[in-house]
Amino acid sequence: MKIAMFGVKGVPVPAGAEYVVEEVGSRLAARGHEVVVYVRPHYTPREQHEYRGMRLVHLPSIPSKNFDAITHSFNAAMAVPGEKPDVVHIHSTGNSIFALPLRARGLSTVVTSHGLDWQRAKWGRLAKAYLRFTDFTTARFPNAATAVSQKMQHYYQDHFGRSVKYIPNGVKPVERVEPDEIHRLGLWGDDYILFAARLVPEKCAHHLIEAYCRIPYPTKKLVIAGDGSYGDLYAEKLKQSACDRIIFPGFVRGRLLEELLSNAYLYVLPSEIEGLSTGLLDAMNYENCVLVSDIEENLEVIADAGFSFRTNSVDDLSAKLTQLMLDEPLVREYRRKAGQSVRARYDWEKVTDQYLEIYSSLALSMAG
Repeated sequence: MKIAMFGVKGVPVPAGAEYVVEEVGSRLAARGHEVVVYVRPHYTPREQHEYRGMRLVHLPSIPSKNFDAITHSFNAAMAVPGEKPDVVHIHSTGNSIFALPLRARGLSTVVTSHGLDWQRAKWGRLAKAYLRFTDFTTARFPNAATAVSQKMQHYYQDHFGRSVKYIPNGVKPVERVEPDEIHRLGLWGDDYILFAARLVPEKCAHHLIEAYCRIPYPTKKLVIAGDGSYGDLYAEKLKQSACDRIIFPGFVRGRLLEELLSNAYLYVLPSEIEGLSTGLLDAMNYENCVLVSDIEENLEVIADAGFSFRTNSVDDLSAKLTQLMLDEPLVREYRRKAGQSVRARYDWEKVTDQYLEIYSSLALSMAG
């Protein structure tokens, strides 16, 4: 079967929809399917045309906050029919408008919602209005639609009367690694709290920094790993507001990211908006004790294997940080629980099986 995918920045990018495409697409390729992924040259080097068995097609876009994604997806939608795929898998709600014209060309389409994009603070009024409209197109335009959290599945079904399949993200087997590269950051293992996500307002790193700085004598350092986008001033403001013992290593990947996840004392995700955080899944997979905001999407992931605080409450976050820094036996207990819990419920192989079931059903219906 030939599957074309678009709606992502590129691969490899170790977060978000891009990470999903990498993990699912590579497994499909390993099972003998042909996978074509449309990427943006400013995220994936132009000379790279294959990755983990997937063929990469570079298409241009207008590289600005408002037009990068939509112009690239428009170009991908124009190019896809020439590939004659059995299924087109479109990622993210803002790109779902292209499902209908592709269906008119006789192609089967699947749209995956990774989050309700209109909730994100970076968008202006017109962009938010457009993204709200694409909630409707996500539910109604493709042959099949999926959502990565149960909350979003219910949202689409309740608002648009369309059956949407819940397919979460997954984890894969990992091995914890000893500290080495983190030494250059002044870290030795078990001596820092980790935040690893995009530095955008809805991830609420500003709340974490304020909560941490309120603690009179913190026994652990705080690592804020991530970067902003398109010259956004938010990341710079975070650095200006930081107190002592806070480290900003920037965007991390590869061995450094593995070491940070393997050797953290605590992982914190204070976000006010999520779809299903791949970063949180990975943190639990590396057997980190986790502290998250109590939005439904985060509580769905941690179940009874982590801790939460009231969303946007700096007071509660600071209190929970203090409590967990002082109770090392409790943190050690929840590290083990986190790993066991997430590996029992989220698995990339099973996720791939579920997507392949949808692809096969659509391909058979088209053939019939």
